[in-house]
Amino acid sequence: MKLGDKIRQLREQSKLTQGQLAQASSVSQGYLSQLENGEVKHPSAAVLLRIAQAMHVCGDELFEAAGYPTVRTLREAYRGYEATIEPELITYLSDLPRDKQRRLLLVLEGMANVLTSRGDSNGGHGSTPRRDPGGAPARSSHKSLEYSRSRN
Repeated sequence: MKLGDKIRQLREQSKLTQGQLAQASSVSQGYLSQLENGEVKHPSAAVLLRIAQAMHVCGDELFEAAGYPTVRTLREAYRGYEATIEPELITYLSDLPRDKQRRLLLVLEGMANVLTSRGDSNGGHGSTPRRDPGGAPARSSHKSLEYSRSRN
């Protein structure tokens, strides 16, 4: 729904005239009319918020109609990018010191490589090799696994 239509719909639901809404939101009646008729292309967020508050509705209703990003629209847009890691695993790892996290990562990479070499369709991981923070290829996970075994 377009912004002007949304404002008009909410105003009528609130049983307010344009004059009443204009006065309550500190905008001129002429400007409110222009908004409702779609003649204002980029109204400020401050004006939209005042209008929403005057009608006792969430500002997001008008922000979204005007094309402004809101928490709700951003959450929908990024839903596919949410972490797929078990929260308990994240908590466990965050409690470990950084050096132990790195060693555990090396062990896990080694295990994934062993599974891959046994024909397990890449162990559920992509084919892109891991890189260290400087961008260079990471050490071989098999060596890391062997190193971890020899240290224990």
